[in-house]
Amino acid sequence: MGQLISVRLSEDIHAELERLSQTEDKDKSVIIRELLTRGIKERKLDDAIERYRQGKITLWKASRIANISLWKIIEVLKERHVELQYGPEELRDDLKALEESP
Repeated sequence: MGQLISVRLSEDIHAELERLSQTEDKDKSVIIRELLTRGIKERKLDDAIERYRQGKITLWKASRIANISLWKIIEVLKERHVELQYGPEELRDDLKALEESP
């Protein structure tokens, strides 16, 4: 079993959770866990893309942070109009990371 936490919600958010709970016929706690999981995944992707855009990490590292494939992150970067920054140095970094990955 996971950790129990309590959170204050605005009336609007609580009403929306109630609506989703009824619409999807799920307990509010299930809806909250699903939303948190989705939000964390999106936040990790946003962070990875921003760090990549700033040149702080390689494409490979961005895909690892976001926990998606290299091909998927390239697709997302294209969708978000982020220019690929890929040259010989990035290729070396990515090959080294690949060798070190489990």
